[in-house]
Amino acid sequence: MAMEGYRGFLGLLVSALLVGFLSVIFTLIWVLHYLEGLGWDAREPEFNWHPVLVVTGFVFIQGIAIIVYRLPWTWKCSKLLMKAIHAGLNAVAAILAIISLVAVFDFHNGKNIPNMYSLHSWIGLAAVILYILQLLLGFFVFLLPWAPLSLRAFLMPIHVYSGLLIFGTVIATALMGVTEKLIFSVKNPPYSTLPPEGVFPNTLGLLILVFGALIFWIVTRPQWKRPKEPNSILQPNGGTPEGVEGPTAVRFGNTDKSDSELTSDTAARKRNNALDETGQRSTMTM
Repeated sequence: MAMEGYRGFLGLLVSALLVGFLSVIFTLIWVLHYLEGLGWDAREPEFNWHPVLVVTGFVFIQGIAIIVYRLPWTWKCSKLLMKAIHAGLNAVAAILAIISLVAVFDFHNGKNIPNMYSLHSWIGLAAVILYILQLLLGFFVFLLPWAPLSLRAFLMPIHVYSGLLIFGTVIATALMGVTEKLIFSVKNPPYSTLPPEGVFPNTLGLLILVFGALIFWIVTRPQWKRPKEPNSILQPNGGTPEGVEGPTAVRFGNTDKSDSELTSDTAARKRNNALDETGQRSTMTM
């Protein structure tokens, strides 16, 4: 099935991938060039894993997981496979987000810095908790075949809305985190004088914002939604096929009825022809 507006979709997809990849690269340059690098020793290099893992996993990989159903090249793949890919990408993002939190708490505890006092930390921790709950909900309700269809239908709009809400929250929290880090670390020259170590992370923040905007635009276009898969398995008690609307099922019934009538008419014509031939042979012998 061809996608409507394919060229526009492809352009936005390439733009999103490019901006997201640049966001990860900019984060690495920021911590390796302007900050103290990376390490795991309860000092500044350990803290620097926090922005790297958040931007890589919680922003970039999560964004890809959100739009993976929209890729038209995957529409021929089974829905179960795409669910597994969607869940796998989100699981990787969740693991990286958890490690980023461990890095922050370990650094704070090593430096005797209080934890969970800023708005950034409150919203960030809430986003991670909600993200993990969202992941578990999707795994047990939508990936595993245990949940009834009525429960899936009820939870699907909530699942979609909460996924976009969490992603938007992550974007906002990442921007707050960049600003908070700059205020604490850029002292000489001061942040207000726009030094390179302040302008570069500001540019990173713009890239994160643009990436989020592109993902939101791609995932909210109805013409780029993955088509529903038809299912020809009939339901018991004369029910309609799963995934098929009522009028379509009526057409199926009418088709079956027409086929039956056609078969009956054909048999009747054959019997009439046979009787005519018998009558003709009887007349010729008399």
